[in-house]
Amino acid sequence: MNKKEMQMKKVNPDELVLNEKLVALNRVSKVVKGGKRMRFNALVVVGDGAGHVGVGLAKSNEVPAAIAKAGAYARKNVVKVELKGNTIPSEATVKHGACTVFLKPAVPGTGVIAGGAVRAVVEAAGVKDVLSKSLGSSNPINVAKTTLLALTMLKDPEKEIARRKGLKEETEASIDG
Repeated sequence: MNKKEMQMKKVNPDELVLNEKLVALNRVSKVVKGGKRMRFNALVVVGDGAGHVGVGLAKSNEVPAAIAKAGAYARKNVVKVELKGNTIPSEATVKHGACTVFLKPAVPGTGVIAGGAVRAVVEAAGVKDVLSKSLGSSNPINVAKTTLLALTMLKDPEKEIARRKGLKEETEASIDG
């Protein structure tokens, strides 16, 4: 999925009640003439638990400022995710950079079988039952971005087939008339 397609799925965050979760906080430094310049890097995930989720990454000189900036970026990048009840509609395997994330729907009662950044992203999206595996890079930033990409690529096969065949309009017309 390219940036343009992700842009189309973006949602206006003003009308949503979003919960923020800090996924990773790193102290990063830049070596300059006078020594090392310390800054903080924060990765934040926001979501409403009903199919809307966003990931933001920001740096600042202080921890609270980095978290606030990352939360603001995450709110700007909220996307709609296709859900099927409490799980995802189909399997997804996505490779982004050196990170690969595999998501698989699970039966009710399974819970979120995921760790780290994958768990934070799918819980923020509102997925209650899912199986996952993260391969390759374990960097939380890459894992969170890859998971978000995997969630945005999901499509409900039944809805997709109905849309392609043009059945959705026919069923709505037959209900009305």
